[in-house]
Amino acid sequence: MTAGRRYLIGLGAIVLVALALCLVLPTQERPAMAVVLGLALAVQGALGWWLVRVIGTERFLLAWVIGIGTRLGIVGLCALVVVPALELSLAPALFVLVGVLLSLLVVEAVVVVLGPAGTEAR
Repeated sequence: MTAGRRYLIGLGAIVLVALALCLVLPTQERPAMAVVLGLALAVQGALGWWLVRVIGTERFLLAWVIGIGTRLGIVGLCALVVVPALELSLAPALFVLVGVLLSLLVVEAVVVVLGPAGTEAR
Protein backbone atom coordinates (compact mmCIF):
# COMPACT_ATOMS: atom_id res chain seq x y z
CA MET A 1 0.00 0.00 0.00
CA THR A 2 1.36 3.44 -0.86
CA ALA A 3 2.01 6.19 1.66
CA GLY A 4 -0.63 8.36 0.02
CA ARG A 5 -3.27 5.68 0.33
CA ARG A 6 -2.38 5.07 3.99
CA TYR A 7 -2.64 8.81 4.65
CA LEU A 8 -6.05 9.06 2.97
CA ILE A 9 -7.34 6.07 4.95
CA GLY A 10 -6.11 7.62 8.20
CA LEU A 11 -7.59 11.00 7.28
CA GLY A 12 -10.93 9.39 6.49
CA ALA A 13 -10.92 7.47 9.77
CA ILE A 14 -10.26 10.65 11.75
CA VAL A 15 -13.08 12.46 9.93
CA LEU A 16 -15.51 9.63 10.67
CA VAL A 17 -14.57 9.57 14.36
CA ALA A 18 -14.88 13.36 14.61
CA LEU A 19 -18.29 13.32 12.94
CA ALA A 20 -19.44 10.54 15.26
CA LEU A 21 -18.29 12.58 18.26
CA CYS A 22 -20.24 15.53 16.88
CA LEU A 23 -23.43 13.55 17.42
CA VAL A 24 -22.56 13.18 21.11
CA LEU A 25 -21.97 16.89 21.68
CA PRO A 26 -24.79 19.13 22.84
CA THR A 27 -26.61 20.79 19.95
CA GLN A 28 -25.32 24.28 20.80
CA GLU A 29 -21.69 23.08 20.53
CA ARG A 30 -22.02 21.53 17.07
CA PRO A 31 -21.47 24.72 15.04
CA ALA A 32 -18.12 25.27 16.79
CA MET A 33 -17.10 21.72 16.01
CA ALA A 34 -18.12 22.03 12.37
CA VAL A 35 -16.10 25.22 11.90
CA VAL A 36 -12.90 23.96 13.50
CA LEU A 37 -13.20 20.51 11.95
CA GLY A 38 -13.50 22.07 8.50
CA LEU A 39 -10.58 24.39 9.16
CA ALA A 40 -8.39 21.63 10.58
CA LEU A 41 -9.11 19.29 7.70
CA ALA A 42 -8.56 21.94 5.05
CA VAL A 43 -5.19 23.00 6.44
CA GLN A 44 -3.95 19.71 7.85
CA GLY A 45 -5.14 17.67 4.90
CA ALA A 46 -3.06 19.74 2.50
CA LEU A 47 -0.01 19.86 4.78
CA GLY A 48 -0.19 16.13 5.45
CA TRP A 49 -0.44 15.35 1.77
CA TRP A 50 2.59 17.55 1.10
CA LEU A 51 4.52 15.71 3.82
CA VAL A 52 3.58 12.33 2.36
CA ARG A 53 4.78 13.46 -1.06
CA VAL A 54 8.23 14.48 0.24
CA ILE A 55 9.03 11.38 2.32
CA GLY A 56 12.60 10.41 1.56
CA THR A 57 13.59 13.76 0.04
CA GLU A 58 15.67 16.65 1.32
CA ARG A 59 12.48 18.72 1.77
CA PHE A 60 10.98 16.34 4.33
CA LEU A 61 12.24 18.16 7.45
CA LEU A 62 11.13 21.51 6.03
CA ALA A 63 7.64 20.13 5.42
CA TRP A 64 7.48 18.69 8.94
CA VAL A 65 8.59 21.97 10.58
CA ILE A 66 6.18 24.06 8.51
CA GLY A 67 3.39 21.65 9.44
CA ILE A 68 4.13 21.94 13.17
CA GLY A 69 4.29 25.75 12.97
CA THR A 70 1.07 25.88 11.00
CA ARG A 71 -0.73 23.72 13.57
CA LEU A 72 0.36 26.07 16.33
CA GLY A 73 -0.71 29.07 14.26
CA ILE A 74 -4.14 27.56 13.56
CA VAL A 75 -4.78 26.97 17.26
CA GLY A 76 -3.77 30.55 18.07
CA LEU A 77 -5.79 32.01 15.22
CA CYS A 78 -8.88 30.05 16.21
CA ALA A 79 -8.52 30.92 19.91
CA LEU A 80 -7.92 34.62 19.40
CA VAL A 81 -9.81 35.47 16.21
CA VAL A 82 -12.06 32.90 14.53
CA VAL A 83 -14.00 31.44 17.46
CA PRO A 84 -14.63 34.80 19.22
CA ALA A 85 -15.58 36.48 15.92
CA LEU A 86 -18.16 33.78 15.21
CA GLU A 87 -19.33 33.88 18.85
CA LEU A 88 -18.76 30.16 19.30
CA SER A 89 -17.92 28.31 22.50
CA LEU A 90 -14.16 28.50 22.96
CA ALA A 91 -13.45 25.39 25.05
CA PRO A 92 -15.28 22.82 22.88
CA ALA A 93 -13.93 24.39 19.70
CA LEU A 94 -10.32 24.27 20.85
CA PHE A 95 -10.71 20.79 22.31
CA VAL A 96 -11.96 19.47 18.96
CA LEU A 97 -9.37 21.43 16.99
CA VAL A 98 -6.41 20.21 19.03
CA GLY A 99 -7.80 16.66 19.08
CA VAL A 100 -8.17 16.54 15.30
CA LEU A 101 -4.76 18.11 14.68
CA LEU A 102 -3.02 15.71 17.05
CA SER A 103 -4.86 12.73 15.59
CA LEU A 104 -3.77 13.69 12.11
CA LEU A 105 -0.22 14.19 13.37
CA VAL A 106 -0.29 10.58 14.59
CA VAL A 107 -1.53 9.49 11.15
CA GLU A 108 1.38 11.36 9.55
CA ALA A 109 3.86 9.73 11.92
CA VAL A 110 2.56 6.25 11.14
CA VAL A 111 2.75 6.92 7.40
CA VAL A 112 6.30 8.25 7.73
CA VAL A 113 7.47 5.32 9.86
CA LEU A 114 6.07 2.84 7.34
CA GLY A 115 7.87 4.72 4.54
CA PRO A 116 6.82 5.38 0.97
CA ALA A 117 6.59 1.75 -0.12
CA GLY A 118 5.01 0.32 3.02
CA THR A 119 8.22 -0.94 4.59
CA GLU A 120 9.58 0.43 7.85
CA ALA A 121 11.87 3.41 7.47
CA ARG A 122 15.44 2.82 8.57
